[in-house]
Amino acid sequence: MIKKRWFLAAIGVALCSPAFADDGGGACAIPAATVTNIQSQLANVVDPKKYPDGNGGIFSPNLMWSAVVDRSGRLCSVIKTGDAWPGSRAIAIAKANTANDFSNKKLALSTANLYGPTQPGGSLYGLNNSNPFNPEFLAPRSGANQFAGGIITFGGGVALYQGGEVIGGLGVSGDSSCADHAIAYRMRKAAGFDGIPAGVIGKPPGTDNISYAPLGTPPTGFQQPHCFPSDITP
Repeated sequence: MIKKRWFLAAIGVALCSPAFADDGGGACAIPAATVTNIQSQLANVVDPKKYPDGNGGIFSPNLMWSAVVDRSGRLCSVIKTGDAWPGSRAIAIAKANTANDFSNKKLALSTANLYGPTQPGGSLYGLNNSNPFNPEFLAPRSGANQFAGGIITFGGGVALYQGGEVIGGLGVSGDSSCADHAIAYRMRKAAGFDGIPAGVIGKPPGTDNISYAPLGTPPTGFQQPHCFPSDITP
């Protein structure tokens, strides 16, 4: 009996040790100044005076939510410009989470890259059902330093790179998914966190930029369909 109790106690200690536990506590691992730098780019990127070619989409200037998560998926910041759709808050968070979840120091995948392979018959079909969004964080101003989760497989999410490593993800939502991608892509570059190792679009090493399927043609590979004639490739 003594040996049995010792064995059960040992299992309990092992399961609670840092090697096995996934600590949901703590604060965002990205320095506050870095988060501010990234998020401050949103107002500039949606300003037609600073980006005369625009970002495409429905609105001008674009009305957006922008979210940043750290490498472990903790929500660091959510901001918005103008009367952005309330439903886009959760989408922006999920896009940031998705880009962070599926990028690493070998390969960057934007959420736009994931559109094609997650369609029926695609090699990643069903990915959208993994890592569901936690509905507790749907309310405005909720979820700080928590793991909201979520998977979105259309444009608007990019991984953040520093020194060759992923430090988190950036997600924006509030317009067409094509415009969302352009805004996130430009924000990341303006903030200086676009040093990706490789991507699936173009010649090696490639990029994680959006790749549009020809009009009237279903997306293949890592393509996404066009949203509007005003779509751009940033």
